[in-house]
Amino acid sequence: MDLPKNTFKAGIREGRQQIGLWSSLASTISTEVIAGSGFDWILLDMEHSPNDLGDIYVQLQAIMESPTQAVVRVPSDDPVTIKRILDAGAQSLMIPNIEDAEQAARAVAATRYAPRGVRGFSQAPRAARFGRIPNYHATCEEQIFVILQIESQKALDNIEAIAAVEGVDSLFVGPGDLSTSLGYLGRQGHEDVVTVIEKTIARIKAAGPAVGILTGDETLARRYIAAGTDYTAVGSDMSILARTTEALAAKFKNG
Repeated sequence: MDLPKNTFKAGIREGRQQIGLWSSLASTISTEVIAGSGFDWILLDMEHSPNDLGDIYVQLQAIMESPTQAVVRVPSDDPVTIKRILDAGAQSLMIPNIEDAEQAARAVAATRYAPRGVRGFSQAPRAARFGRIPNYHATCEEQIFVILQIESQKALDNIEAIAAVEGVDSLFVGPGDLSTSLGYLGRQGHEDVVTVIEKTIARIKAAGPAVGILTGDETLARRYIAAGTDYTAVGSDMSILARTTEALAAKFKNG
């Protein structure tokens, strides 16, 4: 059995914009449904949703039949959590709130086996298809994609240093926390915030890593794509469910 190809990583490397959807519902059923919708990637969130390791494990199974690639956002840069999510079979990891090069290096190390890192060795995890991929441990790094989130003024101050850390594949601008850090709580679409984000995208691109972002605002999504994002999440399953059902109810109750 061959190591599965990370189509999300390949698409970015080939210069193809990767359009994604945020998933926070912690449901194998909803994950399977949206995995067949045509998105290039789906973010399975562990930071701001009730997903735990068991939830992520079965959602990765639910996505298997789809060409959509899973990206898992872990709740922190904890190396134990990162190890367990990698063993479960995730190939693309998003790690939140990275603020300097030292923290970035520790996060990358958690995704590498010794001597390049500190990832614990397991003989036959799901990622190795229970031992059926005989060269998994020697080759898995080729398909792992490490995304670090830029979410504060301190992170902005250190972008070039963070980007220079070996093994950092991408920096992801987190507009919610970043706008809060800049003094614009709840106002991600404020023009001052948008301008900072566009400049940040340019800085990341100039430094080398791929750059991504999330926004449910179509105008902003297209603006950030034009500014240079390589992959863009354009909505979330929770928001789609909430807003669509609200609109349907209002159509019949208030019409």
